Amino acid sequence: MTSGDVFDLPDKSLLIVDDDRPFQTRLRRAMEARGFDVRTSDSVAEGLAEIESNCPAFAIVDLRLNDGSGLDVIGELKKRRSDARGIVLTGYGNIVTAVTAVKLGAFDYLAKPADGDEIFAALMATAASRPEPPENPMSADRVRWEHIQRIYEMCDRNVSETARRLAMHRRTLQRILAKRAPR
Repeated sequence: MTSGDVFDLPDKSLLIVDDDRPFQTRLRRAMEARGFDVRTSDSVAEGLAEIESNCPAFAIVDLRLNDGSGLDVIGELKKRRSDARGIVLTGYGNIVTAVTAVKLGAFDYLAKPADGDEIFAALMATAASRPEPPENPMSADRVRWEHIQRIYEMCDRNVSETARRLAMHRRTLQRILAKRAPR
C-alpha cells in the first residue's frame, strides 16, 4: 500500500478522539484531505459511544482525555473490530503506556506534536514497513532520570513537591538531582 492508497480501501471510516479542539480540527481536515470519512469526539465517553454506534476502521486517540484514558477507547475498538487500526497520541510518552497501548491493540504510539503526514504514515504502515527499533536506545536509568527531571520542572523545581508526586523520599530525590544524567 502506498501513501496515496486510501481511496483503494473499502472502509475509510476514521474516529479522532482528542480534547484539544484546535489540534482535532487540523487533524480532521488533514485526514479528510487524504480521503478518510472522519468523525470526532472530545472525550472517552463520546469515543466509546461512537464506536458502539458505528465502529470505525481507523482511530486516532489521545492518551489523556479530560474524562479518562484513551486506552479505554482503543481497547473497546479492538474488542468490537479486530481488524481496526488505532493510533495513540500523547504529549506524556513513557514506555509503560506505550507497551500497554500496544497490548490493547494500538498499532502505533506517537508523541505529540505529530503532524498529519506522520499520523497518516502510521495509519497506513504495514508491519514490514514499521521502523526498526533504535540501535542505541536510552537506558532505563536515562528514561527514569528524564521522567524525574520533567516532573521536577513541572513542579517549578520544588524538591519537596516533586518528591511527593513521585512518592520518593526528598533526600533520595536530592541525591538523584545532584548527579549527572545517565547515558
